Amino acid sequence: KRKVVCEGGFVHLCTSGLIKVIKANYGRTNRTTCAHWISDVHTSNTHCFQGSSLRIMSTRCNARKRCYVPAMNTVFSDPCAWTYKYLDVHYVCVDTKRYFWCEGGSVPLSCGYIKVITANYGRTDHTTCSTGRSLHQLSNVDCFQETSVQVIRCNCSSSRNCFSCSVPAVNSVFSDPCVGTHKYLDVSYLCLPFSKSITDTHYHSKLEVGKMFLKEVSFAHQGCIYFVTVKL
Repeated sequence: KRKVVCEGGFVHLCTSGLIKVIKANYGRTNRTTCAHWISDVHTSNTHCFQGSSLRIMSTRCNARKRCYVPAMNTVFSDPCAWTYKYLDVHYVCVDTKRYFWCEGGSVPLSCGYIKVITANYGRTDHTTCSTGRSLHQLSNVDCFQETSVQVIRCNCSSSRNCFSCSVPAVNSVFSDPCVGTHKYLDVSYLCLPFSKSITDTHYHSKLEVGKMFLKEVSFAHQGCIYFVTVKL
């Protein structure tokens, strides 16, 4: 998908799914875009690029459900004075799967290759997993366990077979973020095709997949040790 918004306007990305910005530029690369009623002197520079555009858009929008960014110098700074600019963004809206399971339960996640996006072990509403529970157990809806994503990723993003994992929603796994509250585990994730190469982002080594043999390899990333079976 692509969105172009003239200087002074706001770009709105995605109405469903999660945002992934592919490329972006705040500047001007032609004389026709956002040129209506604008003097030629302010559209003549067609080599106007703001190198930090992608970083700014990614920081503000990636992995979010909605994103509103003003196309203004106050956000991107001014890459070319006296030129009337526009924000040009290429992006995708990625559909995710979402599962809830109540405290004490465990539901397996399975698909091609699990990529965990968000997770929380706690409570953010009064109705989820509320059957048979007292008002006291449901009253705290500001209950978050900040390490939830890391715990799920360590168990699921690159589990031993990559295709499924099961993490129990219990205090012994996540610790208890709000004593006395009946919690649940809320996980959003992507199902990705199994890649033909695996890059160890910590040690910068690459394992190429061939056709003949299977081998279990391990690599470290973000404090987790992952085990993956690949064809060699």
